[in-house]
Amino acid sequence: MLVSKTLQAGHLYYKKTCNQTSIMSRTCPITNKGSQVGGGYSNRTRAEKFNPTGKRRRFPNLQKKRVYVPELDQTFVMKISTEAIKNIKKNGAYKTLKKAGIIK
Repeated sequence: MLVSKTLQAGHLYYKKTCNQTSIMSRTCPITNKGSQVGGGYSNRTRAEKFNPTGKRRRFPNLQKKRVYVPELDQTFVMKISTEAIKNIKKNGAYKTLKKAGIIK
């Protein structure tokens, strides 16, 4: 396991990486959904023609889930998006995780 230090906004974070997957990142390992930067919106915008509000970062809806794979008789604990949960329910855990490259 590789441990690296990163400095963000004056705070020191320890980021543990195992193979290629980053543990602390806010991305889904199955769908690769990550954060996006979008424009802010205020209610005052309706009253005026132009009202700049600045940018804000929008994060994906990640949930910590235990995924049981009966073919391997193994349980994986992952932070996955709600879209990935739907994919697992529809296609099955083994097929979805294999397609994402989590299991080989």
